[in-house]
Amino acid sequence: MITTLTAVAGFPPVIGRGALSSVGPAMMCTMPDTILSALDPDQRAVAEVVRGPVCVLAGAGTGKTRAITYRIAHAIHSGAVDPRHVLAVTFTNRAAGELRTRLRQLAGPGSGVERVQARTFHAAALRQLVYFWPRTVGGQAPRVIDSKLGLVAEAARARRLKLDQTGLRDAATEIEWAKAVQSRPDDYAAAAGQAGRVPPVPVAEMARLFDAYERLRRDRHVLDFESMLELTAGILAEHRPAAAQVHDQYRYFVVDEYQDVNPLQKLVLDAWIGGRDDVCVVGDPNQTIYSFTGATPAFLTGFTAEFPAAAVIRLVRDYRSTPQVVRLANRLIASAGRGSAQPRPAGAELVAQRGDGPQPRFAEYPDEEAEAAAVAAQARALIDGGIAARQIAVLVRTNAQTEAFERALRTAQVSYAMRGAERFFDRPEVRQALVLLRAAAKAEPSGTPVAAAWHVFAGLGLTAEPPHGGGAMRDRWESLAALAKLAADLFGDQPEATLADLASELTQRASLQQAPALDGLTIASLHAAKGLEWDVVFLPGLVDGVLPIVYAKTPDAVEEERRLLYVGLTRARERLLLSWSMARSPGARRSRRPSPFLEPLFPRNGSRAAARQGRADLSGRTSPRGRSAATLPRCSVCGRGLGGAAERKLGRCESCPAHRDEMLYHRLIQWRAATARERSIPAYVVFTDVTLQVIAERQPRNEAELVVVPGVGRAKVDRYGAEVLDLCRNHVVG
Repeated sequence: MITTLTAVAGFPPVIGRGALSSVGPAMMCTMPDTILSALDPDQRAVAEVVRGPVCVLAGAGTGKTRAITYRIAHAIHSGAVDPRHVLAVTFTNRAAGELRTRLRQLAGPGSGVERVQARTFHAAALRQLVYFWPRTVGGQAPRVIDSKLGLVAEAARARRLKLDQTGLRDAATEIEWAKAVQSRPDDYAAAAGQAGRVPPVPVAEMARLFDAYERLRRDRHVLDFESMLELTAGILAEHRPAAAQVHDQYRYFVVDEYQDVNPLQKLVLDAWIGGRDDVCVVGDPNQTIYSFTGATPAFLTGFTAEFPAAAVIRLVRDYRSTPQVVRLANRLIASAGRGSAQPRPAGAELVAQRGDGPQPRFAEYPDEEAEAAAVAAQARALIDGGIAARQIAVLVRTNAQTEAFERALRTAQVSYAMRGAERFFDRPEVRQALVLLRAAAKAEPSGTPVAAAWHVFAGLGLTAEPPHGGGAMRDRWESLAALAKLAADLFGDQPEATLADLASELTQRASLQQAPALDGLTIASLHAAKGLEWDVVFLPGLVDGVLPIVYAKTPDAVEEERRLLYVGLTRARERLLLSWSMARSPGARRSRRPSPFLEPLFPRNGSRAAARQGRADLSGRTSPRGRSAATLPRCSVCGRGLGGAAERKLGRCESCPAHRDEMLYHRLIQWRAATARERSIPAYVVFTDVTLQVIAERQPRNEAELVVVPGVGRAKVDRYGAEVLDLCRNHVVG
């Protein structure tokens, strides 16, 4: 069926939901129906428009990678494109590896698809820079540094600036932003003021620090990632033979995540395209979350102004999430403010394709400790109910929020993995493991390959149990554990496999940036979660000042924070749990407010107050804050309804007189302190003060009495029960 849909902001009529608009001079051709029948009408429209400028507006979970993979394969299969002339540009090595893998699986051997180049902006530019530098500039290309911090610190010392590690990182980030938006030291102050930037030192001093950094970099003959892109674009602009060679090599472009392109990357892309129009861009304005790095959706929303004959195709069928999750995400985007300079495209709602699932849940907690404990308890219940830990994620706005959840998860005995931006195969321990596995394979070790592989991993620090705490030791353990699991899976599936096979598998995965899945629940920032998905997603810490972050002062900045929450919502396949806490720590004044972004999300069939006060559990019931006063637990002293978590644990109002044995309570406090020191963990991870108060009041004499004490549970009875019961039994009342 041919239909013209309503034009959207910045776009001409679109192809979408099986509808097709006029595509101008863009070339269309067909692939065998046996292949294209796997696509929905929108995805098929993307695949069939194989030439000419194309803009794909792909909502979350709509299969954009699938669509562009089929488009490339279709173009090659039909003869419209030589695979050697294709350059697919992505933002992460993981995305580039996924695209190469899918192409290989779809097209099969002998198709020539292995010649398609799928690379990040930086990887493609570096390859060209190293190749052309001797021919255009002469000599060896400068070395590319992994981090700006060393040079920034040296420049700061030269400027007699006292910056701590955080300040140095902020300064490096500011320089990165300036270079990404093509600002120089002499115009940095004006650009920073216009963008509302808040550098770690006064703007004028930041400009001088930026200039000192650039001078040092040139003196040392090194490049940062931004300079690498600038020089690549400069060589192509100034040396016609180099540009002609690139233009002959690459004639067919696909650019993923186009909403995240910054001006510097656009400069390089324009140098590659060279005035031609065989380019397909894919993006979603609703997922623009990197403006702080210089990224802008303006290139995506302005694509048809640059290429008036472009075909515009919208993907709106969401295959990832349940209708309940999709409706919540749609309501959030529909509530976008009108003060932003970036208008929300009309008709951008997702259409869910999955069956019904549970309603998203909202929960309010008295403090961050209670919120983290509740999230950990619910995660434990989900895992006990059969959901794999790796299918659960806790996503937070800032990295500083993760510590409380790490502690709570350890207490609940839930394994977890931290996810950051670092590439898995670039981690030192992973590189070491690969070198040692190759060496072990050549040495023909005795024993089974499984035992030999474990010997390698154990030698690098892998233990049967994860280390206590977080940080670098935990990260290293997680990397080695992921490798060990991959090895176990390989040898389990292929009993005849050798160490050489394992090394080969890891080498291939490294080339494709296919990191093995880290076992355990995932803790990640909302930024790091982009492009990923889980069955269950917890979104805690949703308070005003955190989301939107306190630094979001302008309408555009606030709208970006809203889009960040949208990214978080759309990571969930089935279950979504949103929560906030009214105070930072137990006993503190409950002065926080839930994020204003939650207002349009609360259930429409009930009062907002009920939604805000309801404690979510996984069955859909509400716990004490959502109960009527008649069903609240009652104080054992005065009979008043108990509302707070501490009061419900105690079984009485905190202001009512206690009937605990103070001597036993004092001894329990001393025992907890000694235990915490011995295990190198915070005291409250052993037991909270409230739990020890209840123990001192009840004085349990056996495991059955101890396990029912609020805040204890079976795991802690197994760990500490014998010692606690000895204290209670041997305590002499006197």
